[in-house]
Amino acid sequence: MSPSIDVADVVGGEEFEIQESLSYAVLKRAFDLVVSLAAVILLIPIIPLVAAMIKLDTAGPVLFRQDRVGKKGRIFNFYKFRSMYAGAEQKRKEIEALNEQDGPVFKARSDPRVTSVGKFLRRSSLDEIPQIFNVVKGNMSVVGPRPPLPSEVEHYQPWHRRRLEVTPGITCLWQISGRSHLSFNEWMRLDMEYLKHRSVKTDLLILLKTIPTVISRKGAY
Repeated sequence: MSPSIDVADVVGGEEFEIQESLSYAVLKRAFDLVVSLAAVILLIPIIPLVAAMIKLDTAGPVLFRQDRVGKKGRIFNFYKFRSMYAGAEQKRKEIEALNEQDGPVFKARSDPRVTSVGKFLRRSSLDEIPQIFNVVKGNMSVVGPRPPLPSEVEHYQPWHRRRLEVTPGITCLWQISGRSHLSFNEWMRLDMEYLKHRSVKTDLLILLKTIPTVISRKGAY
């Protein structure tokens, strides 16, 4: 059985129910499979090139695996192309002063742990490609709140935990609204808006708006 983190039902001052009909659940899963499998086919020529760039740049594995918190607090293996030097996670405390984000998350434009190729992968969002396989497995969706680290969830307020009631995603309202340029609570409020208005139409609109966001590289670092 997978480990989990308790999910509170309190919404910091505002109560709302998360509606998820069987038809929406089926359509969302079908949407995820169609989009992710199409992406795999389109990205087949790019994946080996990215892998080669990473291996030629620095020592270490091509893929970066990390524990993330998914739906209902379940922990799952989250994958990205490695954008940092090997062992970078152990050096996090040494660079806390560089953090440019409030709340329990860490974001820094000048993170010294990021490799030369890693900077390019992050700015272009190519480091996110392996999450397509998380979608195929079902522990992520194409659209949904970004999956947090267990250490971040430990510092959540009760209303923040509402975002753990649904399957996390590759892209979301935060991704298309400024990403790292937004404060932590602005990020959480956007996730609450998504929870209240989830639908296939909403998911499709967010996916379509993700394309120009990735091209513009706004808030990506």
